[in-house]
Amino acid sequence: MSPRLPVVSQGGVGRASAILASGTLVSRLLGFLKVIVFAHIIGQIGSVPDAFTVANQLPNTVYTIVAGGVLTAVLVPQIVRASLHDDGGTAYINKLVTLALSILAITTLAATLLAPLITRFIGLGFSPEQLSLAIGFAYWCLPQIFFYGLYTVLGEVLNARKSFGPFTWVPVINNVISIGGLLLFGLLFGIDTDGQRPPADFTPGMTALLAGSATLGVVLQALVLYYFWRRIGLRYRPDFAFRGVGLGAAGKMASWTFGMLLLTTIAGIVETQVVTLASGEGASSTVMSTAWLIFMLPHSIITVSVATAYFTRMSEHAARHDTEKLRTDASSAIRGTTLLIVLASAVIMVCAYPFATVFGEAGFEQVQAIGNVIIAFLLGLVAFCVLFVVQRTFYALGDTRTPFFFTLFQVVLVITGVLGCALLPPQWIAFGIALVVTVSGILQAILAAWLLRKRLGGIDGRRILRSLVKYVAAVIVPVAAGIGILVVLGGTTAGGFAVSGIGPAILSMILIGSVMAVLYFGLLLLMRSPELHGFLAPLKARLGR
Repeated sequence: MSPRLPVVSQGGVGRASAILASGTLVSRLLGFLKVIVFAHIIGQIGSVPDAFTVANQLPNTVYTIVAGGVLTAVLVPQIVRASLHDDGGTAYINKLVTLALSILAITTLAATLLAPLITRFIGLGFSPEQLSLAIGFAYWCLPQIFFYGLYTVLGEVLNARKSFGPFTWVPVINNVISIGGLLLFGLLFGIDTDGQRPPADFTPGMTALLAGSATLGVVLQALVLYYFWRRIGLRYRPDFAFRGVGLGAAGKMASWTFGMLLLTTIAGIVETQVVTLASGEGASSTVMSTAWLIFMLPHSIITVSVATAYFTRMSEHAARHDTEKLRTDASSAIRGTTLLIVLASAVIMVCAYPFATVFGEAGFEQVQAIGNVIIAFLLGLVAFCVLFVVQRTFYALGDTRTPFFFTLFQVVLVITGVLGCALLPPQWIAFGIALVVTVSGILQAILAAWLLRKRLGGIDGRRILRSLVKYVAAVIVPVAAGIGILVVLGGTTAGGFAVSGIGPAILSMILIGSVMAVLYFGLLLLMRSPELHGFLAPLKARLGR
């Protein structure tokens, strides 16, 4: 008789999702605070903020190419399967972690040595002074590659062992350190909200403080997870004997995911190269980064939290070849996340200009530039979240080959569209790129869902579509009401209350968001949405007690 895997219960998924969501919420709020502080000390549009943004994104770019999602796609399913071993998977974990950290160490050293070449390749639109500053930032930032990898490896092992909290809570440390570094920079060297400080004015000390504090936050974020490993009884012992424990299967999975990530990174590089053409003239790298952060807020808090908890359970069901329960998990995850994502998308789009005001008070033109990019990204948020769940379902099946091909489809569309955006006026390049990413993402999600349907013999498509139609219908009246309040508060005109400063912008967003949420949930209650009743059931039970 084969050993049985301890499947995560529905209640366990709910508790895990709540833990993940709470940690992600705090981390993301601090992340927003970090961007706000950055915008008011360094600026949002200008040569220096773009130079730092490009350099600070390099570790993520290189890490994504080398490991990134490979670790996520491979670690959890393989560790769940390894838990059937007599030692609970300890030997396997030691070997896999040793291999991953060895690759990351070599990659980090090589990338740091090649910092001038990599930075020059990414920042095609930079002036010589701006490029020199970006290279200086890059030397300080690129060591983050190893520690991003260490954080992912340690965190995914904890997730696979159903210890969900640390992975989402420790980024709080990263954000606190980064915010402290920015505040110290402003205290010592002054603030530049308009982003007008010339790159040539930056001294080595200024570069070290700004980029070094960002790297220190990533280092501490990773190292703290060792404590939680010990709490659940894991003891890491380097083990370079990689043969004989099934790493070949992991390698095969990783090869397709590596190819997929290489494709998305190439698309990202093209996006950065094209958007830097607008640096100093309009919305560029920093604005794109801020808009993407806003786009990712509801996705990270809602979709990632729910899907990460479901992912472990889906991996367990896939390991038991229980296709019916796997299909049910995927459907529940999609319907549960989109219930909130539809509302979040609508609220943030309506509040895009006040939201942009929070990240910089350098004039209404900048507010419009940032707000328009936010809106263009958010049009594709629902599809992006559906794609995330579908992709994780393929990973649970141990299939990384299919995601490679639907990613290739999307990357071809993105690269073609982004290159076309180079022909736009500088002030519209970032908006055009965001729109291209949205359209290609929607088409990718449709293709991925169709492929999963073929793989599983169905994905409860009618029920999912019925729920999505109901959510969209329920959000129409809230959107109209939200736009009306925005206009009354002057959120669409220069000098209006909603865009006159951080305080008024936040108050306006709270009012608009509250009204829209009450109307949305009220209409779903009238429609008797089963997903909403399922969402409210735990709250009703607690209030009843």
